Amino acid sequence: MGTRPLLNRRLAGMGTTIFAEMSALATATGSINLGQGFPDTDGPDEVREAAVRALREGRGNQYPPGPGIPELRQAVAEHQQRFHGLTYDPDTEVLVTAGATEAIAAALLALLEPGDEVIAFEPFYDSYAACIAMAGADRVPLTLRAPHFRPDLDELRALITPRTRLLLINTPHNPTGTVLTADELRGIAELAVEHDLLVITDEVYEHLVFGTAAHHPIAALPGMRERTVSISSAGKTFSFTGWKVGWVTAAPALVAAVRTAKQYLTYVSAGPFQYAVAEALRLPDSYFDTFRADLLRKRDLLVDGLSAAGFRVFTPEGTYFITTDITPLGEKDGMEFCRSLPGRCGVVAIPNAVFYDNAEAGQSLVRFTFCKKDEVLAEAVTRLRQL
Repeated sequence: MGTRPLLNRRLAGMGTTIFAEMSALATATGSINLGQGFPDTDGPDEVREAAVRALREGRGNQYPPGPGIPELRQAVAEHQQRFHGLTYDPDTEVLVTAGATEAIAAALLALLEPGDEVIAFEPFYDSYAACIAMAGADRVPLTLRAPHFRPDLDELRALITPRTRLLLINTPHNPTGTVLTADELRGIAELAVEHDLLVITDEVYEHLVFGTAAHHPIAALPGMRERTVSISSAGKTFSFTGWKVGWVTAAPALVAAVRTAKQYLTYVSAGPFQYAVAEALRLPDSYFDTFRADLLRKRDLLVDGLSAAGFRVFTPEGTYFITTDITPLGEKDGMEFCRSLPGRCGVVAIPNAVFYDNAEAGQSLVRFTFCKKDEVLAEAVTRLRQL
């Protein structure tokens, strides 16, 4: 096979994800896994039973329609109107995907040409970097810095060049928990309009927002609807991450472009689960309120425990992740710390440095997740106090 590397050079350095490594470490050591963001309980019984019903009735057991079943596309459109006041045509402006991860991949592959630049908030979810690379584009990080992790809009303006094609936004933001304010979003929107940029916005944590913070879709702002691809999914909101049901909402031309790429990735997926998610999106407000209140309580439990264990804790406004600084513990290297943590106290976390191009900015930062049972979080806190 010669000397040429087998892996496409664009993906060099993107082997096994940190999530796979740390989850394997959790299994091997019997540690509590507060690294990967998946709940340890299932979502609502009525949603699970809707999936079972669809299976038994033979709905979705064969290929569903390429854009997604009509029932789910209608439910997504209703959800956008109900929660955000955004009107979308379910037939031409909604596309169902294999989770938000595929939606992001399809959007970036569809909308980018080799040599384009993508400005993304750093730290960024790891699939962003991989998908931008696969599209042959260049990522340009806008670093969110501790302790507040707010975007510097003057710095954003300075990063825009003639090669800039799109802005990739994530709010509520993983891993920092930052929720962009209405003013921040207005500033970003004005830059996008001024420079005629496309925007991809990852909003999978849209219902996981706490306290006085509120989620505002950038697509609702002047001049943004026709240039914004909004992405969300059912996994985070309904605690069925294994179903991998996501969606895109955007103007018809954007949806058509994303669908063109998407049809050559999975083509279709999750047939019976699409029917169940359509029902989930129509759950009463009480579900969303109770879910958010439960997560807020879990957040505070882990925030207090991490603080007591000696971490510097940056309390998140949204998502189900907490970023901490290990410097007060006499540590400096988050990667080294996370690899040794299971052996030291039986807990697994994720080093934030893997989410940065500018690794130094995240070197001492470590992420924990709180979407676990109360007793699991309490035991993790007890173990962490051994530090």
